[in-house]
Amino acid sequence: MKNTTLEVNTRKFIRNIEKIQAYVGNKTIMPIIKANAYGTYINKNLSILNHFQIVAVAEVSEAIEIRKTGYRKEIFVLNQPSIEELKDIYNFNITIGLSELDFLRKVDLPIKVHLEIETGMNRTGIKLEDLKSFMEEIHQNENITVEGIYTHFSSADTDLEYTKKQFNTFEKAVEIAKEEFDLKYIHCSASNGILNWKEELSNTVRPGIIMYGYEPFKGAKEKIPIEPITVLKTKITYLKEINPGESISYNRRYTTEKPMKIATIPIGYADGLRRELTGVGEVIVQGEKRRILGSICMDSCMIDVTGLDVKVGDPVTIWDNEKITLEEIASKCNTIHYEIMSTISERVERVFLEDNQKIISI
Repeated sequence: MKNTTLEVNTRKFIRNIEKIQAYVGNKTIMPIIKANAYGTYINKNLSILNHFQIVAVAEVSEAIEIRKTGYRKEIFVLNQPSIEELKDIYNFNITIGLSELDFLRKVDLPIKVHLEIETGMNRTGIKLEDLKSFMEEIHQNENITVEGIYTHFSSADTDLEYTKKQFNTFEKAVEIAKEEFDLKYIHCSASNGILNWKEELSNTVRPGIIMYGYEPFKGAKEKIPIEPITVLKTKITYLKEINPGESISYNRRYTTEKPMKIATIPIGYADGLRRELTGVGEVIVQGEKRRILGSICMDSCMIDVTGLDVKVGDPVTIWDNEKITLEEIASKCNTIHYEIMSTISERVERVFLEDNQKIISI
């Protein structure tokens, strides 16, 4: 086992799914497992994937990786792919989001698609006024089978009036599409939409961050009591005593004012520990919050363990969801917890736990 690990509690993940399912009723859950399942590597855990009849990713390459794990059910690619990926889409039996007209015209292999509708995100999608002509183009290409329709709410956590406007546009698009296609999947809500926008039009939801136990907005846990599933840990690899007036790390960003005991831990910005934590970040040692001292290096950083009876090999926790939360770290980095999770690098070993018992590592 490596010194630095991201523990992923699969039992808590399943409990979160069960709570989400109870909240949305009989709607199909299409879990968002893009970006290595937000950094958790659940996308590589076949026993977890097999709980779902369909899973969603962002790229064709991510879908192929899931196929290669042995997952045989439906995989949906949210983003419009390129025509160069068509053979892989066909060969690996991948369903894709479709909104780009030139791609549609060049499809010469049988594929399944969900129509993406532009309702106000202005990222990708078919505009409502173009939908009928787009559908006419589909009818001219016998290789395309439409199985679903979807959109994405831009502001379901902050602007319900705008969300209503988006939903009304989507509702009109669904009515038009239903005249021509048998829609197996109708979906518009990701985590924020699930929590804040009740509607009966869709039969599928796309939970993301809430599956992993983290709030997309403050107070989300009051609606669904989700449990954080990850803990980031490392170990002390070096200890030293230093004198007053000595500097620590690059550019002498920290200079001691008294004798101190300093520990080096093998996690740095190449592992996902952001440099923005330089001077403000903390970790947990023996149950205490201890400061990160000096600039965070690519592969390591230094922490203050003065007064603690520690030794090489002792555990250090970066976040435990209690004393230090993922949200707290994200705030100090002036970003969101989605980004912190999804950018923990492949150098960090993932350890799947069933409650507190290790079952597999990747």
